[in-house]
Amino acid sequence: MPAPTSPADLFRHSLRLLLDKDIPAWVALWAEDGVMEFPFAPDGWPRRLEGKEAVAAYMRRYPDHIDLHDFPELRIHQTTDPQTVVVEMRGVGRLVESDAPFDMTYIAVVTVRDGHFTSYRDYWNPLAVQQPGADFTGSSR
Repeated sequence: MPAPTSPADLFRHSLRLLLDKDIPAWVALWAEDGVMEFPFAPDGWPRRLEGKEAVAAYMRRYPDHIDLHDFPELRIHQTTDPQTVVVEMRGVGRLVESDAPFDMTYIAVVTVRDGHFTSYRDYWNPLAVQQPGADFTGSSR
């Protein structure tokens, strides 16, 4: 079944793939030249990933560290650009290493072209990654 092409539907589909821990399918939703940015990333964490391969490398080990269970409180807002949405959500689950609860609030600004993510600015809480087991990026912290 092909991925949806509207920004809101593609985003919802991407969340389902994350819950299913299907990172290759999630990465397949990206344009080859897509850019993922983390404006609030702490020191030692990437602030910008350029290209599908960089996004894939960043996300490859995500399910080994964070076991997502749900994305409650999902709100997707349309912008004046029909290809861009602003998303408010929480990701809840557990940290695999410590079995501690994981609860992260996100705001994302996401742009889709031709059914693929081209820009994803992820405004997440950097304080949450100070928990043991939350660092799946191999950062230098």
